[in-house]
Order: sequence, then structure tokens, then C-alpha cells
Amino acid sequence: MLLVVGPTSDTVCCHELPEQQPTDSRPYEPPMPVQNLARSDIVTAAPDESIQELATTMQDEGVGCVVITDDGAPVGIVTDRDLVMRLLASGTDPNQVVAEDVMSEDLCTIEDRAGFYHATELMSEHGVRRLPVTDSDGALTGIITIDDLNELLADEQQELAGVIRQQRPPY
Repeated sequence: MLLVVGPTSDTVCCHELPEQQPTDSRPYEPPMPVQNLARSDIVTAAPDESIQELATTMQDEGVGCVVITDDGAPVGIVTDRDLVMRLLASGTDPNQVVAEDVMSEDLCTIEDRAGFYHATELMSEHGVRRLPVTDSDGALTGIITIDDLNELLADEQQELAGVIRQQRPPY
């Protein structure tokens, strides 16, 4: 189920946290909350930031995206792919364009208390590789990428392989 949140409620979405189990008096806590996995060193910019400044920032910071924020809340995202597909391929003069002209406005976010599996579902449903992470008030607190999730899964697979190796009978 999608839940619309944030100051630009027509464009920002996140997954609603599952309801608390009726037999349990404790609040629902996902087994692996996104806040434990997300990167907190987010590269951000204002909607009026020039494309040249965005590209330079991406290069300097070694990132593939910049989250566009307004008063601390995410309102869009510009990826390296956005710069190529929406700007260079269209022949638009980069000197005449700012972040809000090329940013993805249908930004999908996830609340920091949501679980790892909600992040994978959102990425799959919306065809995105990056999810800005917000607190319950909609303020940006981090970002989680498909690469982060793949790395986590690879680590888990390594742990499982170790258990299997230890328990496997000799051949």
C-alpha cells in the first residue's frame, strides 16, 4: 500500500508501515530497519542549483545522484542518467537549465523505520535504484541504494555459505 507524505504530497510517496500485530502490545519494529542500512552522508542541492554545479558535485563526491531538497525535505532527485537522457540527449543547453528542470519529481521515499524488504518492494514497484530516507516528519535523513542492498544480500549469502560449509559432511 502506498502512502503519500511530505510537503509535495502529490509527488512524494513511501510505503506505509505495517500495522502492529493485534496480539502484540509492542509497536511494530521491522527485523531490519532501513535506518540501520541507509547512508547518512547524502549529497543535496537546492532546486535552483545549476546543472554544471550538480555535475561537478557528483564528480567531486563520487556519487551518481543528488537529492534535491526544499527546507530539508526531499522534493526530487537528479541522477547521472537524468543528466544524459533529459539534457544531453535532447540537445538542451546546460547553461540554461537548473536542477528542478531535470529532476525526477515523482520521487519515491521510504521512512527510516520501514524494513529492508519494503525498500526492495518500492525499488521494484517504481523502477528506481535509489530511495531517499525520511523521518516521520518527512525530513531527509539518509539514502539507500540498490547497490547497498545487493552488498547486504551478498554478505548474508556469505554467512549462509559458511554455515553450510561447517555443517556439510565430508565427501
